[in-house]
Amino acid sequence: MVTGETTVRNKTGLHARPASMFSAEAGKFSSKITVKNLNTDSQEVNAKSVMRVMTLAMGQGTQIRISAEGADEEEALKSLLNLVDSCFGEE
Repeated sequence: MVTGETTVRNKTGLHARPASMFSAEAGKFSSKITVKNLNTDSQEVNAKSVMRVMTLAMGQGTQIRISAEGADEEEALKSLLNLVDSCFGEE
């Protein structure tokens, strides 16, 4: 299992479109992938479920932890961290 942490920087946070992009990206990988809102110490949720991701209420400035476990875990983690760090193309 690999984990990484980053901060949501885009102005609107993980609202519908970015949450959908995040879950779609996670769905490209066979690994089990979870995400957690560190600001609220939420439960980890399935990153491949857009509805679960949206329940974390991750606005701008939210620190998150992404975890991946499986055959392509390194690639999955790198891809998702890059997506969040790119502000989902909103900047």
